[in-house]
Amino acid sequence: MLRVRRFVVFSLFVACASAVFSFWVMGQAGADARVALSPPPRALVTLETGTGGMTTAVDVTRSPDAEWLRAASAETGIPARALRAYVAAAVTANVSMPQCRIGWNTLAAVGFVESGHGTYGGGSLDALGQASGPIVGPSLNGSGFAAIPDTDAGALDGDANWDHAVGPMQFIPSTWRLAGRDGNGDGTADPFNIDDAALSAATYLCDRGRDLTTAQGWTDAIYAYNQSDAYIRKVRAQATAYATKTGTPD
Repeated sequence: MLRVRRFVVFSLFVACASAVFSFWVMGQAGADARVALSPPPRALVTLETGTGGMTTAVDVTRSPDAEWLRAASAETGIPARALRAYVAAAVTANVSMPQCRIGWNTLAAVGFVESGHGTYGGGSLDALGQASGPIVGPSLNGSGFAAIPDTDAGALDGDANWDHAVGPMQFIPSTWRLAGRDGNGDGTADPFNIDDAALSAATYLCDRGRDLTTAQGWTDAIYAYNQSDAYIRKVRAQATAYATKTGTPD
């Protein structure tokens, strides 16, 4: 009888240990669910010549060459005004955070997925990079989306109850308050302006010393922007397509 009891106890121990190990394995698999994807290649860009130093303002940062901009816009379908902002933002971010090495095509891919480069709802960008109408995402009220109670008294999104992502790069108000940058040098950080929004997005993606030419750095950056594996894959595919159409460094 004692032997039987010992056997039963031992069997229960083995079963419990196996269950614990299985849960640990499943936990590890869950932790690694966000597999680091190889980053998209950085797309080529030809910058206009004759400008020296760079600052955060698009109008004094080296901009893309006019002929390159026209051709690249036609090849990619990115509105020229948006493309100019993406390039300027990437250049500026890489100067202020040299370790980042973000490609303009990654920014453009985020802009495409978030708002169709500011064309969401039939809108467009004017010559100053301003969205023709307010680009406001769905209410983050927990119905199909995260529940984020209002953080700006409706100042940016017009809703004093729940937050909404706003602008061409779809920042929620609380994030904009921390990450918003003045990209066009007019003294105001405006999430509805593509220059400001693109520079803010580049700065946000490059945060924490990330190197976007590495698999982990690029994946972590996009995941920080939107915690969705499907989103990461969509941005990667779009950024790769832009690089394919405009060329990559040898």
